[in-house]
Amino acid sequence: MLGLRLTYAAIAAAATLVSTVLAQTTLDPIVIKGSKFFYKTNGTEFFIKGVAYQQDVGGNGTSGSNVNFVDPLTDSAGCSRDIPYLQQLQTNTVRVYAIDPTQDHTQCMQMLANAGIYVIADLSAPNASINRIDPAWTTDLYSRYTSVVDTLAPFTNTLGFFAGNEVSNNVSNVNAIPFVKAAVRDTKAYIAAKNYRTIGVGYAADDDATIRAPLEDYLNCGPAEDAIDFFGYNIYSWCGVSSFEASGYADRTVEFSNYSVPAFFAEYGCNVPEPRLFDETLALYSSNMTGVWSGGIVYEYFQETNGFGLVSLSGNSVSALPDFTALSSQIAKVTPTGVNSASYTPTNTVARSCPATGAAWDAVASPLPVTPNEQLCSCMVQNLTCVAKSGISDTAIGSLFAGICNPLLNGANICAGIASNSTTGAYGAYGMCSAVDQLSWAMNSYFFEQQAQNSANTDACDFQGNATTQTPSLPTSCSALASQAGQAGTGVVTSAPTGTGSSGGSGSGGGASTTTSSAAGAAIVPSFDFGLLKLGVYVSVAAMVGGGIILM
Repeated sequence: MLGLRLTYAAIAAAATLVSTVLAQTTLDPIVIKGSKFFYKTNGTEFFIKGVAYQQDVGGNGTSGSNVNFVDPLTDSAGCSRDIPYLQQLQTNTVRVYAIDPTQDHTQCMQMLANAGIYVIADLSAPNASINRIDPAWTTDLYSRYTSVVDTLAPFTNTLGFFAGNEVSNNVSNVNAIPFVKAAVRDTKAYIAAKNYRTIGVGYAADDDATIRAPLEDYLNCGPAEDAIDFFGYNIYSWCGVSSFEASGYADRTVEFSNYSVPAFFAEYGCNVPEPRLFDETLALYSSNMTGVWSGGIVYEYFQETNGFGLVSLSGNSVSALPDFTALSSQIAKVTPTGVNSASYTPTNTVARSCPATGAAWDAVASPLPVTPNEQLCSCMVQNLTCVAKSGISDTAIGSLFAGICNPLLNGANICAGIASNSTTGAYGAYGMCSAVDQLSWAMNSYFFEQQAQNSANTDACDFQGNATTQTPSLPTSCSALASQAGQAGTGVVTSAPTGTGSSGGSGSGGGASTTTSSAAGAAIVPSFDFGLLKLGVYVSVAAMVGGGIILM
């Protein structure tokens, strides 16, 4: 009978949503003060009662592989169908892992606003995110991230953005986090430059004990304009019958008690054993935790093969699962008590100290990777003599990088302008350009090295037919940028990008997705640190893309 009652209620509520969507309800924006969220107008503290709302995009610590996913906020019929169920769970926030900025989101965002529901959106995509294996922050990713901002910033129920989801998940790949922090810095700067209202940009971390503390510190330390605006914690440590202490919740609460920005559970809801009890929901909104945590987001709405679903979907028919019933019962019991913004004076105003580098954390805090600048990349390519041919394949790109930037063959000098080393903080001015643009820089550097040794060497710009020569030009508008970058490409470019986020793929939340895309597809650009061990990585990269190393 419960299923029938839910169905009838859902149908009635859905009809109401459809009839009222044109009313265009404007939700009061959520703002940040100290370590808490507040409604902007009345100053009431805002606690997230959230649900992860998207299918097959790699939440829960998995990497998404479905590049042809459906952005749920473009499916007005789906929103109309699902919002009544979300309301029964007292949902005030949904997390969406993948936005398609080429589509219209107006209807779903208005339906959500009518239902009092805010959105936290990941900025990445299954084929466009910071890759923990070979991290980079590039013009392609910048365009992707800013296009998502452009899509959602106009809606007052956009609560915030995640610049990464579990990108680093153990000691071996913490060198990816500086690229995430650079993405946070540049997305925040973009929001300000576009004169959008202030919208927070944060990060969603997994619960890995080996990097947990330094990661929290790293993302919070340094200048405020570089640091995260909020911390999302994907935590699944409360399983079945547990407690505030036994689950580790007590320890995590102590750890974040002096954090200077809001922290919340970006994913929670261990599903061992099944069905879930959601006792942790009562703890999360209790006085033990509400002074530190701003609520949480249950993973997940849709039932998938991982068994975390609250509902199952058959065609357009929704069936509430036992987890739905349990969560509905538990969330109805919570009444978190907060403070009012006017009477709240933050005491934890000091940012964390940046973690020391060593065996357990090898990412330097400063400098961060350079800001992507499409104009700079364009100027650079125009001013080259030897460039990669258009339409070059990913196989050729991987092989050519492995050969040209081989540290045993002077690759450290040749490729310094595209270096990207978060362990030493050495970043070439062009290390943020697209794979093809970076390859053109490397080809040109090699070409002139060979010419210096033998001016009669006419094959130095051939690269097995993958390169060609052109007449270099440097427009007046490029002079300052080129001067800042320097002849070796190792200078510091202070000019900010002037372009906007006008393009982007279809989104994702996975931490280890492909990052840099060439005109041909998803080419991997090695992060050059020029050690002998890294040479083995170059060789492996070339092998993975199916090509041999092309030695010059």
